[in-house]
Amino acid sequence: MSARRAMIESDHQDLSVSRQCEPVELSRASYYRTPSLESEENLMLMRLIDELYTRRPSLGSRSMRDRLRLKGHQVNRKRVKRLMDLMGIASLAPQKKKTTVPAPGHKIYPYLLRNLDINRPDQVWCSDLTYIRLRRGFFFLTAVMDWHSRYVLSWEISVTMDEGFCVSALERATRRHGAPEISNTDQGSQYTGAAYTGVLKDHGVKISMDGRGRATDNIMIERLWRTVKYDDIYLRDYETVEQLTAGLREFFDDYNNERPHSSLGGKTPAQIYFDSSSLRQAA
Repeated sequence: MSARRAMIESDHQDLSVSRQCEPVELSRASYYRTPSLESEENLMLMRLIDELYTRRPSLGSRSMRDRLRLKGHQVNRKRVKRLMDLMGIASLAPQKKKTTVPAPGHKIYPYLLRNLDINRPDQVWCSDLTYIRLRRGFFFLTAVMDWHSRYVLSWEISVTMDEGFCVSALERATRRHGAPEISNTDQGSQYTGAAYTGVLKDHGVKISMDGRGRATDNIMIERLWRTVKYDDIYLRDYETVEQLTAGLREFFDDYNNERPHSSLGGKTPAQIYFDSSSLRQAA
């Protein structure tokens, strides 16, 4: 991260730190903070937990402990739960990830997508965040995706799970692509706070949130996370945040523009998103 920080001038006369962070996919929060340190053993356990959870998101701390013990790691449940909390994950049965726990006083909005025919770009956007490992550390990744086309509108990484980088990714998506009719997220505090919902309200966007414990309500972005991890993160095993950023930029470019989806009739997300958008504007 030091190389990317060196590119940013805190006292720039014309550009804020946030706008300078944007081209290098660095959140403003990450510019001012350093990652918390964990022991090599805990980082190794977190790598295993991430892989197990990606395959079996129903695993809770007790089941995760048992599977780690089968692999020869003598850990207790308290330690496993602490690491899972640090990673922002918890069993999808019976309740969703820890990142979906709303903050006290935050408004929870109803789920608007049930039985909705999502048939055009910018009808529904969705967003979420996930844990991303490095060889000797970890980050969090958020993305904003168009539900109909699967096109990834923006993404950003951060050393923390605070709302700042989620808001930044949303603002970037609206600057580039306008605004959707509906935005769907989980009930995590990053999305229920005034900063995130305020951006949506300013653009006249209807706010939808997953039902508690319903893993399929935001299924499109959940599928994206599995693809990111299996097709990129686990294969490349990035060592530095610079490598991670470059790799993710390459991955999302390929995902949007080069990877045909059978669910899209063999077309890429970019073809569906931009062709449909052009047809809508022409009409």
